[in-house]
Amino acid sequence: MDSNSTAPQTTPAISSWPDTDALYRRFADLVGQPMRRIGADGMEKVMRHFEERCAGSKRLSEEAQAVIPGGVQHNLAFNYPFPLAIAGAKGAYLTDVDGNSYIDFLQAGGPTLLGSNPPAVRAKVNEILDSCGPTTGLLHEYEVKLAELVCRMVPSIEMLRLLGSGTEAVMGAIRLARAYTERKWIIKIGGAYHGWSDQMVYGMRLPGTGRMEAVGIPRGATACTQECHPNDLGALRRKLQWNRMRGGTAAVLLEPLGPESGTRPVHRDYNAQVRKLCDEFGALLIFDEVVSGFRLGPGGAQGYFNVTPDLTVLGKCLTGGYPMAGAVGGRRDIMMLLVGGIGTSSRRAFVGGTLSANPLSCVAGYHALLEAERLDAAAKAGRAGDRLRKGLEEIIARQGLPYVVYNMGSIVHLQTSGVLLLDTSNLYKLWRAKDEAKGRKHMMEEMGAAYAAHGLITLAGSRIYTSLADTDEVIDEALGRFEDVFKLV
Repeated sequence: MDSNSTAPQTTPAISSWPDTDALYRRFADLVGQPMRRIGADGMEKVMRHFEERCAGSKRLSEEAQAVIPGGVQHNLAFNYPFPLAIAGAKGAYLTDVDGNSYIDFLQAGGPTLLGSNPPAVRAKVNEILDSCGPTTGLLHEYEVKLAELVCRMVPSIEMLRLLGSGTEAVMGAIRLARAYTERKWIIKIGGAYHGWSDQMVYGMRLPGTGRMEAVGIPRGATACTQECHPNDLGALRRKLQWNRMRGGTAAVLLEPLGPESGTRPVHRDYNAQVRKLCDEFGALLIFDEVVSGFRLGPGGAQGYFNVTPDLTVLGKCLTGGYPMAGAVGGRRDIMMLLVGGIGTSSRRAFVGGTLSANPLSCVAGYHALLEAERLDAAAKAGRAGDRLRKGLEEIIARQGLPYVVYNMGSIVHLQTSGVLLLDTSNLYKLWRAKDEAKGRKHMMEEMGAAYAAHGLITLAGSRIYTSLADTDEVIDEALGRFEDVFKLV
């Protein structure tokens, strides 16, 4: 299919936005009572499963600890009591080195909307590897084709710069905003994860925590980063007003679903209200759509909310699960500050990356996005998320558990410990939250281990990504396994 041809009709990936106020009341109930964790007998069975059925993973994880800090290269790979070593991935399932099969609700952290290792994309990647290899360092037709396709799909993007990761893309967007506005202040919505660059390791995971995670980062690196609690438009306005007296705000940066992919969901009209505030104070609006981009349909979250940011950060689904997934796109007048060239005399924001826009990543992204559009993958994955959420709600109610489940299409949140939902709205509550978080985090790890022992892989035991590969039969099979886990509580 030609990227410039008429796009197929797609249906909304989110069938309905959750009742945000009701969710926050349920969050408060969840964290306001003792944790309902798996009992000692149940955890003994879970640990016995890992010892008896996962010997190969255990051996490999022990070898890894000798040469890799903590034994994993990425936090996604952490699993209690030890990481699982995966040997195969296909569609909705993973297989570990011991031959155990799992329903894959991690989906590599979100990129594989089509399911793992789709043959149609793999065939196109193999063609490029045979013809020119993974990278040349020079222009390739597929970086143009991918950029054209993204500009067609995403409402706000007129030009696109491909980068190596979401972290790099956020760095580029912030640099662009500062270069364009000639201002320095960046306001992020607290609790969001925008990568691990020095300036963004601020207010991560829990709103109001500021530099709590900023080990090894000089104070100057975060001196111009600020945060506001999600849904607090009054606090955002006050920050913008204060900054105006000090030179102005370069940009407001947010995840349009809410921090941590909607772990702290925003109200349905929140993004539109932030857009108005940015217009009033002359700040750019940056949407971090690393997770929501293409997973919520070709237009991402901005297409769903009908809100146009000035800059958009993309990743994950952009290259269909293949490496080097990152991009920043937006208005032409802003993006032209990235014009490159050795010795260029024009004023520019310097951004680089040796392997950015390599042929392997670009061909994978181009064909994965076209295939997702052709098959209406985001909507079908969203319906799988709806089916999973409804089934989990029934199980939770039947067993009288305080757990909270909700979804934004194919992004399903299953809150059992509520570790990222602790109240941090004042200093006393923040102090208590830091103290309580450790125990709740361990409970979440135990739940994740129990899911894995029952053949379910999730993200940190609390987030679930569905994909096109998740048929009704797969979802129903998963619901039976979740019910078996909850019976151990």
